[in-house]
Amino acid sequence: MIRDAAISDFPAILALNAESEHFLSPLSRAHLEHLHSQAAYHRVVERNSAVVAFLLAFREGADYDSPNYLWFNARYENFLYVDRVVVAVAAQGKRLGAALYDDLFAFARKEKIPVVTCEFYIQPLNEVSSRFHARFGFREVGTQWVADGKKQVSLQEASTRSSGG
Repeated sequence: MIRDAAISDFPAILALNAESEHFLSPLSRAHLEHLHSQAAYHRVVERNSAVVAFLLAFREGADYDSPNYLWFNARYENFLYVDRVVVAVAAQGKRLGAALYDDLFAFARKEKIPVVTCEFYIQPLNEVSSRFHARFGFREVGTQWVADGKKQVSLQEASTRSSGG
């Protein structure tokens, strides 16, 4: 079941994030509270009363200092930025990430947001994320180095009119 994230979900969200930190940035409770307050979309997948996945996304103009978000915010007037999508290791391969993206794109269409944006590592390459996003029609619109020049990201966009995972 996909539902809006609640404060009571934060311990599970933090645990999921920690489990996947090699693919995304660390997350403290205080930072999660701030991101939640700024998010246009923050939903979880719940199975057997446990949170097993989440997706956090922002609209333009959010109070968020991520260099990747800021890249899009400087170039797009109306967009939805996927900050992170995380699926528990034990729940991977069950299309939960795809279900969240389907829900996210439906939300974007309902809100008349024409484009969904995201980024993933290309140095080192996150091949799973690259293939996943290609299925939703994402295409590269730029690149940038992050983490003090240690990692490179591919900045991606997908039209909300042509997505499908």
